[in-house]
Amino acid sequence: MYQQLLASMLLVTAPIVSASGLAQTTGTQKPADHSTHPPADTGTQKPSTPATQKPATPAGKAAAGKMRIVEIVGTDDMKFSVANIEAKPGEQIRVRLITKSAMPKVAMAHNFVLLQKGASQVKFVTASATARENDYIAPELKNQVLAFTPLAGGGETVETVFKVPAETGEYPYLCSFPGHFQIGMRGTLTVK
Repeated sequence: MYQQLLASMLLVTAPIVSASGLAQTTGTQKPADHSTHPPADTGTQKPSTPATQKPATPAGKAAAGKMRIVEIVGTDDMKFSVANIEAKPGEQIRVRLITKSAMPKVAMAHNFVLLQKGASQVKFVTASATARENDYIAPELKNQVLAFTPLAGGGETVETVFKVPAETGEYPYLCSFPGHFQIGMRGTLTVK
């Protein structure tokens, strides 16, 4: 019975690609992305293009004055492909999160949420578990968030740009979709 329910959910939410190149899902329309350069704004969402997984560039390798891109892949195993990011204080970073999943977005989606140093990750994800309308980010704890992306379902890419905090130390990041943090979808931004 579960397989029939899942199959019917997939049929309802599966994207339909028209001859014009537009991917259509229930209530939304997104143009197919054939570019290789991301938009300059933050918190954007776009369909992903085939990409090779790249490790996070060491902090010292970014050219002076240029924004560094950290590409992270999230899959059905509920782990980030990059669990550690090293950065220098004040550095500009664009985190690009690519979700690879065959499941419907309502059942499997990922986001990137960077918290303040010392924030209680367990308290944050517990409070956020019921905040579906806010991409599982509890409004009462949003002051603990330094940067975040919206949720990305299978085949989607989301991004956020942020300035690395001036204070050195370890800053946790996680996926706040219910259950993902508990399974291990988390990492650390180390500022040094």
